[in-house]
Amino acid sequence: MDTELTVPTATEWDSWFGCLELAFGGTPLSPEAREMYAALDTPDRSLGHRDGGEWVGTAAAHAFRVAVPGGAVVPAAGVTAVSVAATHRRQGLLTAMMRRQLDDVRSWGEPIAVLTASEPGIYGRFGYGAASGELDLRIDTSQVRLAVPPGTDGVQIRYASPVEALDSCEAVYGRLAPGRPGTPLRRPGWERLPVIDPPARRQGGSPLQCVLARRDGEVTGYATFHVRAAGDHAGPQGTVAVRDLAALDPASYAALWRFLFGIDLTSTVECRNRPVDDAVLHLVSDVRRCEVRPRDGLYVRLVEAGAALEARRYRAPVDLVLDVEDAFCPWNAGRWRLTADAKGAASCRRTGDPADLALSVRELGAAYLGGVSLTSLASAGLVRESRAGAVEAASLAFSTDVQPWCPHGF
Repeated sequence: MDTELTVPTATEWDSWFGCLELAFGGTPLSPEAREMYAALDTPDRSLGHRDGGEWVGTAAAHAFRVAVPGGAVVPAAGVTAVSVAATHRRQGLLTAMMRRQLDDVRSWGEPIAVLTASEPGIYGRFGYGAASGELDLRIDTSQVRLAVPPGTDGVQIRYASPVEALDSCEAVYGRLAPGRPGTPLRRPGWERLPVIDPPARRQGGSPLQCVLARRDGEVTGYATFHVRAAGDHAGPQGTVAVRDLAALDPASYAALWRFLFGIDLTSTVECRNRPVDDAVLHLVSDVRRCEVRPRDGLYVRLVEAGAALEARRYRAPVDLVLDVEDAFCPWNAGRWRLTADAKGAASCRRTGDPADLALSVRELGAAYLGGVSLTSLASAGLVRESRAGAVEAASLAFSTDVQPWCPHGF
């Protein structure tokens, strides 16, 4: 079956997006969400397959800046809207879109591409590695208590309109983002994403609620959430479903959690997508009653390996030759000498010297944000050591104190 791989025009965006919605089950996005994505999508960063007059495949790449270890912010392609119509599977459409897209990303000068995967098994063959994790929590607040740090009682928690508080919340997010690898620094327009509140997203809960934390008159944190009422003959058993929570200091952070734990007529706090090193795990009295469920988070693809490896900082001085396998983007394949000084500043250049480590670009992407250990990958046979001690040195250099996390999809 012949299809055409092309860029949709502005007038074709609705039909192109309709193809995406059908591939993801046929339930349309809310008008508010659709309007936001229509405004944020850049036509020349989208593409798709057309069979006659019908769109049968879609893919897009937002222009992002993503935090990497050391506090630097790297231009990145935020890959999204990837779909192939059920009628056109196994015909090479996805591979063709991924090939074209990575060529485009390279031409745009963005050294990495990132995505969150609806199906994790898809993207490894295109060089994406799972670089961060996330946790889903379901906490029995009738049994679990919080041990809060000094200063928590000095934090004021007050309700606010989610929309009216948007600037305050975004200011907190903007201050925190560079310190957490994998976090996108939101461009104008993306701040609307956290407050889009269609009834379907509430899952039977209340409209979106928001509280702000303040210390000495300054907004130091926020939480947004829904409340789902429930109960039986034994009494109320409602659930607080947390959407977002962030704070600038430990006391404000603990105060927000304490507020959520104490909402009347509820006995459960649940939240999706928290960082794997979330401090709340150290505040709770019984982590076993928190039903902690890990899952994969952000996937990273090095589009320009040398530029990407130079852009981040390293935890320890290192001098390694990496032999990189990359059949899908062959310009990355071969040996690279990665050096970093005591301050973490790096250089990565082509070399003819013998390799110390051999690995695929997928494993390099997985380790890039510091959340996946090269030692662990080597134990799985995915990183091969040619010089004794090279895996240990590389694993230390790539590691980071703060675990990577992407707090929202795109």
